Amino acid sequence: MAPRKKPITVERITDAALEVVATEGYDALTIRRVAAVLGIGPSSLYAHIVNKDDIDDLLIGRLYAEVVLPEPDPTAWRQQLLAVYTQIRDLYLDYPGISRAALAAVPTNLETLRVGEGILAILLAGGVDPKTAGWTRDALSLYVSAFALEQSLVRQRRRHQDQDWVLSHEELLDRFTALPADQFPQTRRHAAALISGTAHDRFEFALGLLMDNLRPESG
Repeated sequence: MAPRKKPITVERITDAALEVVATEGYDALTIRRVAAVLGIGPSSLYAHIVNKDDIDDLLIGRLYAEVVLPEPDPTAWRQQLLAVYTQIRDLYLDYPGISRAALAAVPTNLETLRVGEGILAILLAGGVDPKTAGWTRDALSLYVSAFALEQSLVRQRRRHQDQDWVLSHEELLDRFTALPADQFPQTRRHAAALISGTAHDRFEFALGLLMDNLRPESG
């Protein structure tokens, strides 16, 4: 007697989608590929999802389920925001390109909404007015998604030895300092400063730029 097949569930679909992203990258994620991992035909998935956007929503929801939210603290709200977004960044980086699923997406997954609510609560606790808090949350989330996507692309390209245009720090410095002085005086003069810092240093700097320009409501 043949073993009984496991029923297709949203959890299994999400597991399969994460497997595809983890092993092949986000570009390989399709409904057909997820169905193949599950050993079923693509049409069988449509009883649980409408389209690939649904899979994207499930993926981000699964990652966000791991995000730990602090109790909002008016005296430490900037540090709390940085800590939450650092968690999100690191989760994205674990799955190459997956942050693309969060770009321009309207969140409906409860875990995604939970994290959004937590971020909003931190901003409001810091005295930021509701509209500014909402727009700031959008801007920070967009930056973090784009940062993670860029890092994933760089890592992917560095794995291909034939792509010699992916430059090391030293090669980039040499190219900048070799530029014609009459056309690029500032780039040549400040080349070392322009390419300084790690990716994580720049991540914290960019979030700081956004947060430090927020002005809590008075009264």
